[in-house]
Amino acid sequence: MNFVEELKWRGMIHDMIPGSEELLAKEMVTAYVGIDPTADSLHIGHLVSVMILKHFQASGHRPVALVGGATGMIGDPSGKSLERNLLDEDTLRRNQAGIKAQLSKLLDFESDAPNAAVLVNNYDWMKEMSFLSFIKDIGKFITVNYMMSKDSVKKRFSGEGDGMSFTEFTYQLVQGYDFMHLYETMGCKLQLGGSDQWGNITTGVELIRRKLGQEAYGITCPLIKKADGTKFGKTESGNIWLDPRYTSPYKFYQFWLNVSDEDAKSYIKIFTMLDKETITSLIEEHEQAPHERKLQKALARELTVMVHSQEEYDKAVEASQILFGGATADALKKLDEQTLLQVFEGVPQFNVAAADISAGINFVDLCTEKAAVFPSKGETRKLIQGGGVSLNKEKVAGADRMVGDADLIAGKYLLVQKGKKNYFLLIAQ
Repeated sequence: MNFVEELKWRGMIHDMIPGSEELLAKEMVTAYVGIDPTADSLHIGHLVSVMILKHFQASGHRPVALVGGATGMIGDPSGKSLERNLLDEDTLRRNQAGIKAQLSKLLDFESDAPNAAVLVNNYDWMKEMSFLSFIKDIGKFITVNYMMSKDSVKKRFSGEGDGMSFTEFTYQLVQGYDFMHLYETMGCKLQLGGSDQWGNITTGVELIRRKLGQEAYGITCPLIKKADGTKFGKTESGNIWLDPRYTSPYKFYQFWLNVSDEDAKSYIKIFTMLDKETITSLIEEHEQAPHERKLQKALARELTVMVHSQEEYDKAVEASQILFGGATADALKKLDEQTLLQVFEGVPQFNVAAADISAGINFVDLCTEKAAVFPSKGETRKLIQGGGVSLNKEKVAGADRMVGDADLIAGKYLLVQKGKKNYFLLIAQ
């Protein structure tokens, strides 16, 4: 697989330092991507860089994921108008462990292949370096004029935000040193990243040229935006995380399932490993019957399986069918509490006394006296008679139906359904 050709048809190349493509054709190349360790989980905004590394490894080259423990303490000014909070070492180490666990599902770190992925933390080589040795050995090779010419610096100096501290001003130099350190210790000749990293990448290339007299290279990917021009990856409730503690597999699956048709056409290329033929065919099928959302379904499947697992994907599909398909009582009972609450977000909820359920209570009494699901007992009986009422996805056979602890989902929930679309969630407390 030709790495550059692969990225080009996927729309994942923005800038490339001349000679990068020739280098990749000539030898197995080591390349790195920097990841900011501001949390102990990656979010979908990081997935673009990770997918680039995934393609890089699939092309026979060696990917290096650099966790920016040192640079994370400074904060990258690129694309930012405010300085970020600094992190302590314990937090950085915890975040690094979380990130490594996630990357291990997406890249091959374990095999004995020569292109097995490597994880490094720049704090490990920066922590012993003194300020004086840094400005003496590194600072003298890059002029202030050169650093000031970068867009990320110019924007902040022209009044965006509250200016820039010396700490942030040095960021591109520290990142440039990372590139040089990896060049010297691992033969890393290429840096990959988003287009906002171009200034930092070229500083590293320049430092390697001036200090070592060697050539280094860089390739950037466009920053991903939604078709309407808004920022990719954020929702009203915040980031979509890869860690199931922060974003459940169901919610993760739903995010991709609900992207627009236009976005699905570009995301299927960027965020999956599906080949060109498969993707072209999927897009054609989608255009013939957009209402079937084949593209979104394929996207949601590929990503949920890749980030979580086949099992979590199956559970997410089953959970979705509870609202929109003919799911069974068994499927409902398999749901964990978090997913259940997310599936029925926005559904009317009623609190009922757990003691009443434990003692056993008539369904009609429960849904009229204890919770105002139905306006009257007469109407409830009439609906039951007409076969229009379900409890936990099973038709209520008669008005004498008793409800007890055995009916509770996850030990505290009851799902009442009127007709096809009206749901009510009863919570035993």
